[in-house]
This record gives sequence, structure tokens and C-alpha cells, in this order.
Amino acid sequence: MELRSHRWFLRDGPAGFKSRSRMKNQGTPQQMFDGRPVIGICNTWSELTPCNAHLRILAEQVKRGVLEAGGFPLEFPVMSLGETVMRPTTMLYRNLMSMDVEESIRANPMDGVVLLTGCDKTTPAAIMGACSVNIPTIVVTGGPMLNGKFQGRDIGAGTDKWRFTDDWRAGRMSNEDYIEAETCMSRSDGHCMTMGTASSMSSVVEALGLMLPGGAAIPAVDARRRRMSHFTGNRIVEMVKEDLRLSQILTREAFENAIMVNAAIGGSTNVILHILAIAGRMGIDITLDDFDKLGSHLPLLVNLKPAGEYLMEEFYYAGGLPVVIQNMKDVLHMDALTVMGQSHAENTDGAVSYNEDVITTMDKPFQDNAGIAVLKGNICPDGAVIKPSAAEKHLMQHRGQAIVFSSLEDFHARIDDDSLEVDENSVLVMQNVGPKGFPGMPEVGNMSIPKKLLDKGVTDMVRLSDARMSGTAYGAAVLHIAPEAAVGGNFALIQSGDWIELDVPNRTLHLDVSDEELAKRRESWTPSDNHVQRGYTRIFLNHVMQADTGVDFDILVGSSGDAVAYKTDGMADAKKKS
Repeated sequence: MELRSHRWFLRDGPAGFKSRSRMKNQGTPQQMFDGRPVIGICNTWSELTPCNAHLRILAEQVKRGVLEAGGFPLEFPVMSLGETVMRPTTMLYRNLMSMDVEESIRANPMDGVVLLTGCDKTTPAAIMGACSVNIPTIVVTGGPMLNGKFQGRDIGAGTDKWRFTDDWRAGRMSNEDYIEAETCMSRSDGHCMTMGTASSMSSVVEALGLMLPGGAAIPAVDARRRRMSHFTGNRIVEMVKEDLRLSQILTREAFENAIMVNAAIGGSTNVILHILAIAGRMGIDITLDDFDKLGSHLPLLVNLKPAGEYLMEEFYYAGGLPVVIQNMKDVLHMDALTVMGQSHAENTDGAVSYNEDVITTMDKPFQDNAGIAVLKGNICPDGAVIKPSAAEKHLMQHRGQAIVFSSLEDFHARIDDDSLEVDENSVLVMQNVGPKGFPGMPEVGNMSIPKKLLDKGVTDMVRLSDARMSGTAYGAAVLHIAPEAAVGGNFALIQSGDWIELDVPNRTLHLDVSDEELAKRRESWTPSDNHVQRGYTRIFLNHVMQADTGVDFDILVGSSGDAVAYKTDGMADAKKKS
């Protein structure tokens, strides 16, 4: 079987000499160039990405597994995206990282690749890049942190931060306790241990079939995650020998499974953008409407924050995602192929819940119809999304007057102003925070409630934006409004005092303003100029697509395969022979 790496390492003449010789300066012996599979270990380790700061440990475990199976492991770095520290938002750089991953894989002598990821955008970015090359690929995520422990109770990263912040702003929590909670919340390696975007994406990766069964939920510091990494190294060598590629795993049925599983676990709305983008790279026709059609009617089977009570530790101890998949066997495509070379049915056979307070069955759900709802209307003709399981139920049908903020800066300047004319029935509207408007579509959609309403005990309000919301957050937030304000969508034309109707059961979001009035407003609307003239952000603005298509670049949709564009080594050989 001829492998990609043979074109580098099994060449005669100066091309092979150069490739092997330079690799030998790391102490690599000649026997490693005997034709064995070369496995790239794509590592998003970075101390600037706290969730991924332990991935060097997992990389070593993967290497052991690769060597044991007769492969040649080569670790390489790519851009890392740390949600907690990176500014202005990691979503601005997801596509850039995907380009880094794609070009690094294609340009180098890899026969298979293990993607080491963790924090929110590192997982989809790595998969997007790998999809556009389409060699045997498997994913290892860093795993969730251990449960936070604060004043005798478990607390979850992100979710409890929002609650603590509201209490602190309202004077119900002291500054000393607020600072102490920081230390108590993040007490081990790993990503957020709530069902935020990182845990949701890990679960989605397992549902897509790109991770070993049960891998999504293992705590980061549990020795079983290191053992899984070792076995992943074994398995990727086997996948190369089987020529098992992403295109064989990421079928339409695999994406449908991922959509349904994300609904049943109460997963993040961010997953929508990433699934759409990954499907676009694979040429699979997945649309925003599929999330409503396939997932919105499904019940909530996992009792995790922000929609429930528990955290990822309990999810793993209860049996993890294999139990969810087995409990959903009547609705999922159980014959879908996975990186194990087996189906989900084979992978999850015999999986049972060890704690039905954490993982339940389809006939005894924690909530009915808990999936993400897709809304349409004159505010969002191309769609918007809301996560009903994370919102107060009385707001699912609501009519109120808009309080409009034209930007994130405008919101921060006025939200706690005592003169702001707002009550619990108002609809908070934030414009120009979408893909082009910010740019980068930050996680600001769960706008903080005005302090004077917090003081009155208000805990949720209807909020509309063209931004995203952290997967750890909660509330009646309508997100991903498309077209966004910055490109002249009707969302840009809303004015304070306009009446807005939200009807989640009927999937509508309507602005009670006539078409004639909207036409008049459009005549006076002018796009804002963000004054970015150069660099990556200029590329982003020129090529980014809207939320309903995944916020990928138009020039990145699809695949270029694994072929190297210019065969310069062949030219060198020809020159030698001449």
C-alpha cells in the first residue's frame, strides 16, 4: 500500500535525502523511514489557552500508541484559540486556525492525523481544516475540568459565573466571595465542565463518529483520558492501513446524528455554526432548518448545567455519551460508521445509565421538546435561534417594546443607567455584533439584565442580537439573527419603542412595523465603517458568510484534497537527472 509519506521519505536522490536527513537531526533512526505510516499529531497546546494547557501530556500518550502500533508519530503546533483570554473573540479566528490546520496537514508527509483539541473553537477549527484535506483523522479532546467546589456545593464554569455576577451586581454577593469563587471554579486541567460549547462540541464529535466511544466526557485529569489517548494512537495507525477517511464517516446521516444528540444533551447554540461549517467543508447539504426539523422536538435526556443541575463529572460516571446514543437508538442512524471501523450500534451495545438523575430515557425526559428552535420572521428572514431549555418558559411567547443598543459599547454605556426606560416586559436589542458588524460575532448575546431590574428580582428577559451566546450561559436570548444588522438586514432597522413579538412554539419573530415604514427607514440607513484596511480582519470581512451558513469563508467551503499543489521535489529530481 503506497502512502502519502512515501513521496517524501521513500524517494531516491536529493528529495529523499533532504527529507530524511533533516528529520535525523532530531535523533530519528533510519528504521523509521522504512515505509511505516506517518501520523501527524496536531496539537493546539498553549499556555494562552488554559483549557488546552495539558495537551502536551496527551500528545505523549498518543505518540506511545502510534509507536506501539508500528507508526511514526510527528507532533506539530497550530494556532490555538483560548476563549477565556483571547480578544476580541475566538470566533474571529476560527477560520484562520482551520486554514493553519488544513495547510499544515496537506504540505507535510502525513498519512493520518490526530487532532488534539479542547477549548470551544479549537475543536471545530481543527476538524474543518482536516475535512478539507480528507486523510484518516481522529480527535482527542482535552476533557472537562473537575467540578468546581464553593461553599459546600458544586459550581460550574461559565454558568455559575453568570449567576454570581448577577448576584454581585445586585449586592447579594460580596466582592470577597466573588473573588474566592474564581479560585474554586477552575481547580484542574480541562475545559468547562458544564454543557457549554466545549463539552457540547466534544459530544458532537463523538456523535459524528470522530472520537473513540465514551471519550467526550472523561475528566481531563482522569487517567482514563490518557489511556484513551494511547489507544487513539493505536487506532489511527489502523485507520491508515484501512484507508478510513473523513469522507467515509462524515455522511449526511452522521450530521443528522450530531444534530439530534446536541438537542438531547441540551447542547450549545454555538454547535449550530460549527456543524454547518464542517458540513460545508464536506459538501454535505445541512441547513439551519435541519436543526429545527431534526432536533427541536427531542426531549432533554441529560441533566447538566446550564439546562439542568449536574456537571460533566457526573455525566461521565453515569455512563457518558454511549448511554445517550443507546437511549436514542430508535431515532438515530445507529448504522453510521465511526473511527472504530464499527457502527454506533456496535460501539454502544450494552451501555446503561448508572445514574438516572443524570442520564434518563426517551420516555422519562427531564424536559420535552428541549432542542434548539429556529425562528423566522421579518426580523430574521434567513433565521435566528433560541435554546428553550435554558430560558424561562413564560417568555417563550412574549410581546414587548424594543430597547435598542446600536453596538456593544452603547449597551455597556447605558444598560445600568437609572434613566433607561426599561421594565421586565421590554425586549433588549443589540445590533452590529454579528460576523461582519463586530467583526467576529462575539459571545455577548446573553446581555446582562439592567441592574434596576435585578434589584427587583427579574432573572430573565427576551434579548435579541446578531451575536452568539456562550454555551455555558442561559436565558431567553434570540441569537444568530440573519441577515445581521451590518449588512443591512431588517434587524438594523429596529428602533426603540417598536413592538416585537416572539412566539417560539410557532417559530416566529416579528417586528410590528409595516413594510412601508421599513422601506423608509432603509432609505436613511447607512452601513457603519469599521475602518479595517489590512491584515486578517480585512480578509475576514471580505469573505465571511452569514450565521445561517456557518460563518465560514466563501473561499474555504469544500475540499482541496491531500494532493500537494506544486511538485517541486520532482523538479529537483529532474534537474539532477538532466
